[in-house]
Amino acid sequence: SIVSLGEPMRKYTAFENLGRGGCGAVYKALDTSTGQQVAIEKMTLQEEMSEELAVNEIVVMRDSRNANIVTYLDSYLVNGELWLAVEFMDGGTLSDALRQCAVYLEEGQIGSVCWECLQGLHFLHSCQVIDRDVKSCNVLVGMDRSVKLADFGLCAQLTPERSKRSSSVGTPSWMAPEAMRGEAYGPKVDIWSLGIVGLEMGEGEAPYQREPRLRVFELIERNGAPKLRNPRHHSALLHDFLRCCLQTDEDRCWSAQELLE
Repeated sequence: SIVSLGEPMRKYTAFENLGRGGCGAVYKALDTSTGQQVAIEKMTLQEEMSEELAVNEIVVMRDSRNANIVTYLDSYLVNGELWLAVEFMDGGTLSDALRQCAVYLEEGQIGSVCWECLQGLHFLHSCQVIDRDVKSCNVLVGMDRSVKLADFGLCAQLTPERSKRSSSVGTPSWMAPEAMRGEAYGPKVDIWSLGIVGLEMGEGEAPYQREPRLRVFELIERNGAPKLRNPRHHSALLHDFLRCCLQTDEDRCWSAQELLE
C-alpha cells in the first residue's frame, strides 16, 4: 500500500502554512506521537496526472534513504487530499535563504551546497532515478548547515528497457537544453540544473528567470550555456565547476560522480 491507515487529523496538530510545494500547500505541523515537528504537503488529487505525480514522489522518497534527500515519514488520504509527511528542515528552502541574503552567497557556501546536492544526486542516479526539477526552492537547508533535495513529483525511474527519457518537464530556467527540446536525455539533465543553481547562488537569481518558457529556450539556443555576469568577481574554481555542469552537449557534461571526484 502506498498510504498508511490511521487518523492523521489526530496525529498532526498546530498546522502553520509554509507556502507551496510542487503539488500543493506545505505546512509545518507537530507529530503528537513523537513530539517532533514535520512538514506536510497537502496534494489535491483531482486529475489522473496529479495522482501519478503524487505516487511517484512517495515511492521515490520512501525508497531513497540518504543523508542528502529529505526523509519521508508517512502519507495519508484525507478527504480527497494526499498528505505527505516529511522531516521538517528549519532553515527553509535555498530560495528563501537567497532572498534573505538579498544578494548572493560566498563561494565557500556555494561549494558546500553544491557538494551536498551532488551527493544526493549521485545517490539518485546510482538508483537510476532522474530528479528533473533541481532548483533552489527544491533544495532544503537546516540551521545545522545540512542540505537536502526535496520535491520529487517530476522524477523519472530509468530501467534497462528505458534508459533515457524525452518528456519536456521541469522549470524552464533550470531545464537542460535537451530536455527543453524533448530529445532523449539521462541523469545529466540534473547536473545542468545544479549548474544553474550555482549561478543562482552566485548572482541572486537564475539566468532568464523572468522570461517565459519559449524565450528561455530561444536565449540558450542563441547564446549557449549561461555564464556568470561578473566573471572577475569569482574564482577560476567556480568557473570550472559551472563549465563542467553547463554543457549544451550532454556528452560533455560531467556526471555527479565525476564532479565529486
